[in-house]
Amino acid sequence: MNDLELRLKGKVPGPDTGIEVRKSVCAICDPGTQCGLDLYVKDGEIIKVAGTKEAPHSHGTLCSKGAAMRQYVYSPDRVMTPLRRTGARGSGEFVPISWDEALDEIAMRLNAIKDEFGAESVMFYSGYAKWARAYLMRFALDFGSPNYLTESSTCATAMIMAQQLTYGMPAAADLKNTECVIFWSHNPSATKGLNLASINARIEAGCKVVVVDPRVTDIAQRADVFLQIRPGTDGALALAFGNVIVGEGLYDKEFVESWTRGFDEYRRLVEGMSPEKAAGICGVSASDIRAAARLYATSKPACIHFSAAPVVHHTNGVQNYRAVFCLIGLTGNIDIAGGNRMNPPSLVHQPGGFPTREREFTGAGRLADLPERIGSARFPVWARLSNEAQACDIPRQIETGSPYPLKALFALGLNHRMWPASQKFIEQVCKLDFIVDVDLFLTDSARYADIVLPACSSAERREIRCWPMGYVQFTQPAIEPVGESRSDVDILSDLSARLGLGDELLEAGIEACVEWMLEPSGLTVAELDKHPEGMWVPGAKPPAERKYLSGGFKTPSGKVEFVSSVLEEIGGAAVGAAGAPATGDAAAGDAVASAGAAGRAGYEPLPSYREPQMSPVSCPEMAKEYPLVLGLGARLPMFQHSRTFRLPWTRALSPDPHADVHPRDAAAAGIADGEWMRVVTPAGAVTVRAHVTLVTREGDVHLYHDWPQANANDLLDGDYLDPISGFPGYRSSLCRIEPADVRGEGACHD
Repeated sequence: MNDLELRLKGKVPGPDTGIEVRKSVCAICDPGTQCGLDLYVKDGEIIKVAGTKEAPHSHGTLCSKGAAMRQYVYSPDRVMTPLRRTGARGSGEFVPISWDEALDEIAMRLNAIKDEFGAESVMFYSGYAKWARAYLMRFALDFGSPNYLTESSTCATAMIMAQQLTYGMPAAADLKNTECVIFWSHNPSATKGLNLASINARIEAGCKVVVVDPRVTDIAQRADVFLQIRPGTDGALALAFGNVIVGEGLYDKEFVESWTRGFDEYRRLVEGMSPEKAAGICGVSASDIRAAARLYATSKPACIHFSAAPVVHHTNGVQNYRAVFCLIGLTGNIDIAGGNRMNPPSLVHQPGGFPTREREFTGAGRLADLPERIGSARFPVWARLSNEAQACDIPRQIETGSPYPLKALFALGLNHRMWPASQKFIEQVCKLDFIVDVDLFLTDSARYADIVLPACSSAERREIRCWPMGYVQFTQPAIEPVGESRSDVDILSDLSARLGLGDELLEAGIEACVEWMLEPSGLTVAELDKHPEGMWVPGAKPPAERKYLSGGFKTPSGKVEFVSSVLEEIGGAAVGAAGAPATGDAAAGDAVASAGAAGRAGYEPLPSYREPQMSPVSCPEMAKEYPLVLGLGARLPMFQHSRTFRLPWTRALSPDPHADVHPRDAAAAGIADGEWMRVVTPAGAVTVRAHVTLVTREGDVHLYHDWPQANANDLLDGDYLDPISGFPGYRSSLCRIEPADVRGEGACHD
């Protein structure tokens, strides 16, 4: 073998081999962890994938998902051409059509529906395509519809709402400068691998670690204090932390006096949640609660590292997280180095340390002049704090036609299995007159569409990204689009013109849009194009500390709110609505009552604790038949929902659906490790393999998502929702387990 043959075999770039390294980003995990990609391209095809070593955020690392990028781009499931449905919805029977045919038909159908039923009858939804959300929202509002929706109806928005209600805007953990961190239902090994280097460095430097989680995660095994709580009881635990911190005088008295609202009411509330009482609710020891609270309150600075969804995937989720976030203000760890820092986003939900006009680009200010959004009446706090419609209310509105009929859905990356009672959800959606789905793959959801449009992957399109260290990248396509696929933004631009929306900026294309959004920063597309690998932003700077000293907090009172002004206004104390105050003693109930008049149940202005609507405590009779607490949607690191489930490399790492079960619960049901079992709830059943493990608490079952043969979310009723956010209670319901024949319904036969 000669030298050239060796270089070709080794995929060595150079003029003689014809191999070129092109820079890109992996957008499979989106939007917070886009790793830099070196794509080795020969003859227009990606032949090798590696991490970009100079990328300041990922440093050349790739997880299993990014390593499988070639399989992702060249999947046999890719949609190669626009498709028109010919068979029944869900049948997968389509015929190829041209782009002109597809876009003309979409424009004709959407404008006809708009003329007959109003623009609000058309929904515009972004699922997987987070990078294109600003463009889709602008497109929807150009069309005249207030109903811009995203998968954040079940993902991060409720967590953000809890922060907005408490201190006005998100505040992320400053891991690099902290002396103590609480990982509150956050498992960085599975979801935020890029943070592990900072975490490990701080632990090695002596940073104290507290972990709150129903499962024994990797980080829990390194904790100074690990609190393995019963699912859905986070709020009780957080109030017990407050009991210790206030009762022992460990709170930041100066900050509390000057910058908080409702401390006296909060103090009375936490007096009713002693560590002993919380221990009985949460299933952890009172001494460990005290140790964790003291460690957090006495370490300066300290932060809480939380995740997007697990705590808010309960019917008491927003209030649980409000109780957690109150601890940040209580200890004065808000907006300081090493605490929880307020850093506004620059682009695609990420802070970059430079100003942009992304929000102005979306046109969100136009919402005030449009009809009410889906879910606004049912979830008024959501409507107050979010610019989106609440997608969990779609089935109800389709069924009832109230407050107006819904007739069409235009979606970027629809996945109906994200929603509770997934099959019923898609059955309601099928009642619409017209459905369009834009996707890379002919997914199970795309099979229900009337028109399917093929989308590009991140390797085939341009997109703008930034990272918190002040780094920005405007990618260029590494390869030509696979088949006839197009960028989501190119599709929106072309369709805008055909609909006659008159949006010159959007119709000019992505470069013009990016140029406009970046104008306040001084960056230009021409300069970014000189740096396809990305560049440091001149003048980018981390946010100042204690910004509230000059402008206050972005709450109605301008302070950290133990008593929420918004909940006080919209919901009242809700004591009478439920027939009794939220869990706590009489003092706690009095404190709630003093904060406002009775109103909506679950809307207490104080972060009061209520049991999940379905738990062994709240439903003792149901628990006789379904004695185990079921958590749905735990994530495995090789899967990103179902998108990488279809890839041979990642699928091979976990080929069969499974659920974690404690050894004693498995033994009681007569189930051995690896055997098939049925997980049964009042709403349905799935068949999965039993993973018998001490990672899980006795009495809990954790069912992982991703397998279409065992769709976890069909085990939940569609109305099992948090009353404030509308989020599904995925992480706490009731179930039983029983042995199953692998030939039974729901078994995996791959």
